[in-house]
Parts: sequence; structure tokens; C-alpha cells
Amino acid sequence: MEESRIEDAFRLFDDAHTEDPRTVSINGKKIPWSSHYHWRMSHWLDRFEPEASTPLRLAARCQHIRRWKIPRTGYPEGKPGYKTWRRDMAVFHGQEAGKILSKCGFDKATVSRVKDLLEKKGLKTDPDTQTLEDVICLVFLENEFAEFATKHKEEKVLGIIRKTWAKMSKRGHEEALRLAGTLPSEAADLIGKALTTEEAQ
Repeated sequence: MEESRIEDAFRLFDDAHTEDPRTVSINGKKIPWSSHYHWRMSHWLDRFEPEASTPLRLAARCQHIRRWKIPRTGYPEGKPGYKTWRRDMAVFHGQEAGKILSKCGFDKATVSRVKDLLEKKGLKTDPDTQTLEDVICLVFLENEFAEFATKHKEEKVLGIIRKTWAKMSKRGHEEALRLAGTLPSEAADLIGKALTTEEAQ
């Protein structure tokens, strides 16, 4: 019964992801950015934590649900505006996910737990929250980092790598280093440089 509810939620989450106006080209075919992103979230969670709890599986599949509805441009420039946007987005994601989860018959405790995960409550102390953060970072490294690195100055890129690294667990670091070996050499070199210079400081 629970697995059936999870499948129903995944289907409705995926329907929402197809609404994303952004697209990404995968094997020569354009698909909604959010569809690809959340498929990779589920892929990496299955690989990183095969016995993941139900709330964690659900949270991974709706991590950025309808993010385009609240654009970053609607907030002030700078770090305070960015942090406010991030907080508002986490709450919004939880609300959107909650509507779907309730429709699928999940109890209030599960809905509340998914919302807590999406808001990253207990990072570094809650194992599920930490696993979700590790998976988010891995998906970023796999799908966005190489292109991101070509669009920004090296110092900014190195800073992003260090901030990403600080959020991850030891297991996450190990998986990220394996993943780095599959990236373009320029991107992999930046990861190595960021971690080496950080250790030297």
C-alpha cells in the first residue's frame, strides 16, 4: 500500500516538473529542467542510500518543485536577499509537496517530515537531512558544476566548491571525489584546487 502511494506521489510530482518552462538537452532531446533534475535526485539517492526512508525518497523527488514560480529576481540583490529567497523557497516547496502528499493519502506525520527535510532542518545532526543534502550536492556536481565553472571567475567557483564541501558528510565527500573523476578535466582540476588550498589555509 505504501509503495503504491509513493508511486502515485512520484507521478504527480513528475507531472508538476513537466510544467517547468526551462529545458535541458539530454541525448539531443529537450526535456523540462525539473524533470531531469528530480530523476537524477532519485537516481543518486537510490545509489547513495538504497534503504532510504519513505519521507526521504519523497523529499528527493520534490526538492525543487515549481521553483520557477518564485524567481530569485523578485528579491533584493546580495546575500540577505538570497538567504530570504532560499528560506521562502523551502517553505513553498513544502507547501506544494504537502498538497500532493495529502492527495495521495499520506498521514500528517509523513507530510510534516517531508517538509522538515525540504527546509533542511537538522543538517549535520539529522541523518536523513544530511543524506538529502549530500544527494543535492552530488546532483549539482554531476549536472551543473562544469557549466557553472565556465561562466564565473575562478575565485567564485572555488568558493562555491568549498561551501558545497562544507555541507557534505564524509560519505558524501568520498562519492563526490569519485564523481569528480568523471567530469571534464578543467572542472575536476578546480575541485582539486579548491580542496587543496582550503586544507592549506
